[in-house]
Amino acid sequence: MTAAVEGLPGPDAGADRVRRRLTVRGTVQGVGFRPFVHALASRLGLSGHVANNADGVVAEVEGAPGAVEAFCRGLVEQAPPLAAVSSVAAEDVPPLGAGSGAGPRRAQFSIRPSEQGGGRTRIPPDTATCDDCLRELADPADRRHRHPFVTCTHCGPRFTIATALPYDRATTTMAGFPLCPACAREYADPADRRFHAQPVACHDCGPRLRLTRARGAAAVTGAGPGAVTGEEALAGARRLLAEGAVVAVKGVGGYHLACDATDPAAVAVLRARKARDAKPFAVMCPDVRTAARLGRVGPAERRALTGRPRPIVLLRRHPPGERRDDPLADGVCPGSPHVGVLLPYTPLHRLLFGLPGDPPGPEVLVMTSGNRSGEPIVTGDREALTRLAGLADAWLWHDRPIAAPCDDSVVRVRADGGEVVLRRSRGYVPAPVELPVPVEPSLAAGADLKNAICVAEGHSAWFSPHIGDLDGLAALRALDGAEERMRALTGVEPRLLAADRHPGYRSTRWARARAGGRPLHRVQHHHAHIASAMAENGLDGRTPVLGVAFDGTGYGDDGAVWGGEVLLAGYGGYRRLAHLAYVPLPGGDAGVGNPCRTALSHLRSAGIPWDPGLPCAAACPPEERRVLERQLERSLACVPTSSMGRLFDAVSSLAGVCHRAGYEGQAAVELEAAAAAAWQERGPGYSFALRRPAPDGTGAMVLDPAPVLREAVRDLRSGAPAPVVAARFHLAVAEAVEAVCHRARRDTGAAAVALSGGVFANALLDEECGRRLRTAGFTVLRHHRVPPGDGGLALGQLLVAARAGAP
Repeated sequence: MTAAVEGLPGPDAGADRVRRRLTVRGTVQGVGFRPFVHALASRLGLSGHVANNADGVVAEVEGAPGAVEAFCRGLVEQAPPLAAVSSVAAEDVPPLGAGSGAGPRRAQFSIRPSEQGGGRTRIPPDTATCDDCLRELADPADRRHRHPFVTCTHCGPRFTIATALPYDRATTTMAGFPLCPACAREYADPADRRFHAQPVACHDCGPRLRLTRARGAAAVTGAGPGAVTGEEALAGARRLLAEGAVVAVKGVGGYHLACDATDPAAVAVLRARKARDAKPFAVMCPDVRTAARLGRVGPAERRALTGRPRPIVLLRRHPPGERRDDPLADGVCPGSPHVGVLLPYTPLHRLLFGLPGDPPGPEVLVMTSGNRSGEPIVTGDREALTRLAGLADAWLWHDRPIAAPCDDSVVRVRADGGEVVLRRSRGYVPAPVELPVPVEPSLAAGADLKNAICVAEGHSAWFSPHIGDLDGLAALRALDGAEERMRALTGVEPRLLAADRHPGYRSTRWARARAGGRPLHRVQHHHAHIASAMAENGLDGRTPVLGVAFDGTGYGDDGAVWGGEVLLAGYGGYRRLAHLAYVPLPGGDAGVGNPCRTALSHLRSAGIPWDPGLPCAAACPPEERRVLERQLERSLACVPTSSMGRLFDAVSSLAGVCHRAGYEGQAAVELEAAAAAAWQERGPGYSFALRRPAPDGTGAMVLDPAPVLREAVRDLRSGAPAPVVAARFHLAVAEAVEAVCHRARRDTGAAAVALSGGVFANALLDEECGRRLRTAGFTVLRHHRVPPGDGGLALGQLLVAARAGAP
């Protein structure tokens, strides 16, 4: 961001000396900004001082007018690499006459203790270890050789160690580690890279690494007989991993469960212990070259893998015939078109793979969140011993506390080289999202799945880290903690709240319980998805867009389960232009784990008999089919749904890809993988029927999937392989989106299309819809830094609530 210096007077050519006070706002704490200011002022021969305060950084400089002008420009133009200056406010103050920059009264510039008080600044996200620190880590002559916590002004933990503002060592979890004399000298030396670097440490001043075997609670203190420290701990963990053990590894934002990703038995053990039958595991590779053996790495993927956020990057897997050099065990990501890969982002991770001369260890590590299925990531050390008991064989941990849980972020690279963040957390949080319109202080509660809350004020919004699914007390406690941290670090005191319209959502009940007399605006789920895409793309909402919101579940205005919606939307409201035809969803949300039943329901609605030769019918035992038939005939526990996600589930089972889902979205993920295998030989797409008006009296068009299902059944009966059916279905959905948007543009004049909702995490559909709509002359609004799924929902809730609450 480029900022101007507000209130900057012109230079007074007749003055020998001037003094200015400047308040710098933005991401300017924890990024080496005060050392940068010190160096800049000293180089220009200016006297004065700089300090953090709760607003940002405040500096006073005094000297020759030209030098002061150069200083003001340099604050913005030469800021440190991790800084983001949003504004600089300047005012003249009376000169004190301290120093002239030459001779015995040489200018003196100092870094003062932080100023306390109310205000707002921005803590940067955690940043991967920089190259300079990695060189020190590997250099036997350096005093930080093999130090698992090497960091400097330009890298390392920030958000996850901050406990309060202003950002200083005393307000981080490094407060309990006094600087040794050598680190103290570096910290005080303006010429040193660690000048005022708050997390600075070394072998002498800590933190300390420990390895504890699964031998009881007393061992986690480090005093038990199973605990070892330092190099012995690291070597022991690497040895255990090489022997097939599962090790809980403490990172910057929480624990991971790690095992050898090339060892089928180790991966199977981890799956069994975590009760995670099929959901893909993320893996950590030591370098890009190893990552390229697992999936396709082009220039854009390389940038994503090696950038400062260091997220999990979803790499498209090599075709089966090209995987001879791929060392992954088959159980790592079964049925997925992608493999999630991340590179080491802490010194400890780097050391786990070993430095030159170390005994060989695992080539690739599974690195999955340290939790039980459905629970938040574990951050506390005693908590790790209890909650991960039975999952881990050992704990590699350290004594630096984690202030803020922060799971790994997930990113996918599009064909044009752009990125889309599918899970926004470590490396991105708490960087603000700039808003196209101002909002009053607000809090949005997000959704129940993939939850992340959001606070906002003015033109800035801040997401919390990824919290996850709100299906237990631990998740709700994590939600409470995230709200407290985001309010403390942003200074936002919400005057209005926003939540989903679904009456049963835990996030909605949570927001209602905290409203305390403040307005609570309940926002329709798919309206929020489209508003989120609009906000991220900088639209002020005055001109409505065509919003294509495809997902699994969202509470509709008529009480049905929506999820295949085309809206004409702005922040102030929406009109439903089109939707998928309603189909009964047997068992409602509880039936989502059975794609075969969803497929049979869709076949019945399309008038297609349940031929036992069809894969979905064959997957349902005869008695189960009879019960389902009676359920559908009598509409027992059958909620009508227009969900595109459920249609993907149905086709996945119909094609014989996935009949029972062990995790949310499994059937659709595996259908995409099948489609990718036949994408170049897919032939023409199937065809939806587009009819209007809808029988609900709203005047909305209806996308009827019955012709698609009939054509798919015909292909299957003629022997077409599942990948061809999957590919032709994907193409049918993209063609339907194009057709509906053409009709809607003719009827409404709207020429911009926002694509949002969890279904657009599907790379094939996202790319094909975007390509077709651009070719047809539409402006296409897609997500980039905000997730298209429910993890980005809170941003849209904020904008809709702000418009609803405006006078």
